[in-house]
Amino acid sequence: MDLVLCHTTADFDALGAAVGLCVLRPGSRIVLTGGCHPTVRDFLALHRDEYPLIERRAVNPQKIRSLAIVDSTQRDRLGKAAEWLDLPNLNEIAVFDHHLEAHSDIPATVTQIEAVGATTTLIVEKLREKLENPENSGTFSLQPSEATVMALGIHVDTGSLTFESATPRDATALAWLMGQGASLRVIAEYAAPGLSPQLQDLLSEALENLRSDSLHGYSVAWVLLYTDAFVPGLSSLAARLLDLTETDALMLGNVYKYGENDSKRSANSDAEAQPVSNRLTIIGRSRIDGTNLNQLFKPLGGGGHARAASLATRDVDPVQTLDNLVNGLKAQIPHPPSARELMSSPVRSIRPETSVGEAHRILLRYGHSGLSVVDAGDKLAGIISRRDIDIALHHGFSHAPVKGYMTWQLKTITPDTLLPEIESLMVTYDIGRLPVLENDQLVGIVTRTDVLRELHQQKNREKNAASGGENSRELAFCPLPEAVERLLRSRLTPELWQLLIDAANIARDRGGQIYLVGGAVRDLLLAPQNKLALTDIDLVVDGDCRSGDCAAVELARALQKLYPDARLDIHGQFQTAALLWHKDSAFGSLWVDIATARTEFYPYPAANPEVEASSIRQDLYRRDFTINALAVRLGEPRSGELLDFLAVCKT
Repeated sequence: MDLVLCHTTADFDALGAAVGLCVLRPGSRIVLTGGCHPTVRDFLALHRDEYPLIERRAVNPQKIRSLAIVDSTQRDRLGKAAEWLDLPNLNEIAVFDHHLEAHSDIPATVTQIEAVGATTTLIVEKLREKLENPENSGTFSLQPSEATVMALGIHVDTGSLTFESATPRDATALAWLMGQGASLRVIAEYAAPGLSPQLQDLLSEALENLRSDSLHGYSVAWVLLYTDAFVPGLSSLAARLLDLTETDALMLGNVYKYGENDSKRSANSDAEAQPVSNRLTIIGRSRIDGTNLNQLFKPLGGGGHARAASLATRDVDPVQTLDNLVNGLKAQIPHPPSARELMSSPVRSIRPETSVGEAHRILLRYGHSGLSVVDAGDKLAGIISRRDIDIALHHGFSHAPVKGYMTWQLKTITPDTLLPEIESLMVTYDIGRLPVLENDQLVGIVTRTDVLRELHQQKNREKNAASGGENSRELAFCPLPEAVERLLRSRLTPELWQLLIDAANIARDRGGQIYLVGGAVRDLLLAPQNKLALTDIDLVVDGDCRSGDCAAVELARALQKLYPDARLDIHGQFQTAALLWHKDSAFGSLWVDIATARTEFYPYPAANPEVEASSIRQDLYRRDFTINALAVRLGEPRSGELLDFLAVCKT
């Protein structure tokens, strides 16, 4: 086992350097030897699963082959992990640091300590050299999540290249990471510059007088500060205030007196007094997708970007002006998605008596990172994560029941819980998954992956919406939901479109969601100008099974009541049903295949698949060709949304 050790209370530089070393040394794992800074903790609450982290207690010291220490040269900064430095069978102890003045008491066999602003810069230089070497072409690559955390390390330790310790090497490394896909949005969220003494005083005043309101799960805050003169750096104050209050949007106003000829005044105290006017500066910041501060500020002579804008005006009512902007911002806030739209359902669960070994087998079989534990009445009893199982297996308790290792004090949500509250719960309590309960029954689960995916999709939707007609080619291949729905409706006969709408309404009334999949979606995108002459339609229902029948069978039975001329065939083993029309006056000869979203597992080569209800995502992953792994959502919410989990539209 090859380990990378971060010092106690790890900062972004230590984490970024450790992640870079794991890319350089595949198979290495990162140990946070003694906690981390609050900002790093919040970052890992959402992004922990993207990095090869392992808990110190899960490490078997006898299996350690090498150690690498980043951003430290002192044993006492490694906590209890410092004991590993004395293990007799270590092949290597490497130290990477940028503190030249520090004395090292680590028995390192490899040392690199250089005068740069961040230790991460040293690792980035090694990565760049290796990636640009033709001999290593295709052997490994840098992921955007890895580039992002390394860029954060350089940003934070160099004050975004403003500290005296920053060097051209740091700037070069940072620029290269941006080219590798580092997320500026994440960097802006977690990297904060320092404040001057004057701004620190204003920060205290702002915190005392801050007003806030909540709407659709988002918090909006605003404050008006009065000073004797113009204050530079208000944007930094706004950024710090936004972070400290954990608000989603902020309006920071500053009123000050300004003489018309202040810039021309001499130091002569006898100079004639100049007329003064009230000046108002407002800084706006927003983290809410769908809001556009630039549009709000432009009519008042200001401007900027959708997420950051400012204005400077004079002789206006400052309170009224600020209130108008706040109300305008509230009007822009979209209704965020709820847990019902984000959750995976049905939830794969186990009983409390299930052994740790069996739970581990289930995790491997389905690729999950955790399992819900339900009692005999199918009520949620706890959750056991992969980390819990790994620790139990490490200590040789594969035979023990999971009830001894599961987490039983749980945070839960309802189907109507909104995304901002879900995100807040995950960050505040460092929770990787939130069970969704309705009437005390487990109906779904929302994971970190679901939240990150939704945030990513929101970003793409916002980008596409902002592109308008400027990027028509990209929009043609990645259309918005409204465009897909219009296209589909125009390509189908009115009778066939009504059939799909009826199916969507039935699924929605039963708490499910229906999707058009297969050849119809493929033909819709490959030949958007032609009429769809469909003789068979594939539909997938994502929802719970009720009354002993699967969701597809339930929907097919209900749909046949509306269309009694159709013949109903049911294949319960594979959780599918079909409606067939033969020489019908409205549909002609038509086959509508309705399947429950499912996953398949083959116990051995050439065996028939074992079928289990799953989510639409897993259903699409199991398909033969990527062109067939597309789906169109039918019915609200987001009717017409194109599901493209394998990036078919970009290929």
